[in-house]
Amino acid sequence: MSAIAQYLKGIGKNVAGSDRLFNRHNKILIQEQLEKQGIQCFFQDGSGITGSTEAVIVSTAVEEINIEYQKAKELGIPIMKRSELLAAISLSKRTIAVGGTSGKSTTTAMIFHILQENGYSPSLITGAGLTAILKLGLPGNAWVGESDWLVIESDESDGSIVNYYPEISVVLNVERDHKEFDDLMQLFSTFREHTRGSFIVNHDHALIKTLSQDAKNDFGTVDGAGYTGKDFKQSGFQILFSVNGVPFKIPLIGKHNMENALAATAVSGAIGIGIENSAKALESYVGIYRRTQLVGEKNGVYVIDDFAHNPSEVESAIKACQQIGDRVIAWFQPHGYGPLRFMQEELAEKVSKVLRDKDCFIMSDVYYAGGTVNKDIDSDVVINEVQKKSKHALLVNDRSKLPGVVKDMAQPGNVILMMGARDPSLSDFAVEVLENL
Repeated sequence: MSAIAQYLKGIGKNVAGSDRLFNRHNKILIQEQLEKQGIQCFFQDGSGITGSTEAVIVSTAVEEINIEYQKAKELGIPIMKRSELLAAISLSKRTIAVGGTSGKSTTTAMIFHILQENGYSPSLITGAGLTAILKLGLPGNAWVGESDWLVIESDESDGSIVNYYPEISVVLNVERDHKEFDDLMQLFSTFREHTRGSFIVNHDHALIKTLSQDAKNDFGTVDGAGYTGKDFKQSGFQILFSVNGVPFKIPLIGKHNMENALAATAVSGAIGIGIENSAKALESYVGIYRRTQLVGEKNGVYVIDDFAHNPSEVESAIKACQQIGDRVIAWFQPHGYGPLRFMQEELAEKVSKVLRDKDCFIMSDVYYAGGTVNKDIDSDVVINEVQKKSKHALLVNDRSKLPGVVKDMAQPGNVILMMGARDPSLSDFAVEVLENL
């Protein structure tokens, strides 16, 4: 939502917005950043909606009982979903849309960075702040470039991915995250039909590979893909590999980031950027907010913050940190009761398989963002299953106790990995854990 607001403001529209966390006197960071761009921010009480408001844009998280939704209806103001507006924006540009259940934000950011470094001056609408843009004092998830190119994240979790008609599309992977496999594949199949130019897929995922239109445009680590990654190595906080024999060196961790870089390189190739130029650009890529982001080091212990919120992402984040520390203490906060109910078995299975004997997996209470939900499940269902597999797992329901728990556990050479989504306090909480060591 904030990315679309910034983009619209950047092209000259009059934009305002609301959030439950906005406060007139004690402003949160993103509120200050938006207001500096001329975007008015209101508490979610209806005060920002007036008779002169031309349209009200809502995310799928906003229910019809919401006071602002009701006020818009009373005033006869058109109500539009976020995805519908993004689809309308994307139709006006040469849009590159990134789909898949994991890695969308990173791949979107990499594509944007490659295009920028090669003089294409693209625009950007995405879900996570790019570190390079964050350093400018902006939220980092939007940019208005000078060309017709626009790079966007396209979301399958709410089904809105089918609303887009991009010039170039890429699908990274498919995992049971919010929907079953059959439902996801149907969405991705429609996404392919709507793509007006190149449709690019990952050959490492058997289901996604079945959607391939032309293997020479695709990517993967197996022979047969047009962009083939080989010789992966992680050295400290950087990864090294080759694409069709061209060496890549990127200041990130985790093999999953080779997959993201392969996708970005394949998309860039469809535009006309050579592999060598993509490799050179990604050497200066500095990542995005809360994606295996190093918070700091204290007393020989690293703290890493990550947005991981589904089983495969949790597994990948733990694997990446295992290459850095001799022991990983991984903490995970589920981002909702529905998601935990849906993924509990797969999460327990993947965590049990990836944990080494000396590693530890910790969970706290489910994050509740408000609204009407069924709270009939909690984190103990996963912890109990991991413990049954004879792996070290702890339930720390009250997360305020976590800094003390990990301080007692951590030793020099260990990595504390913090994982979770939706909760805006998570980055500050990771800093608290670091400072308490």
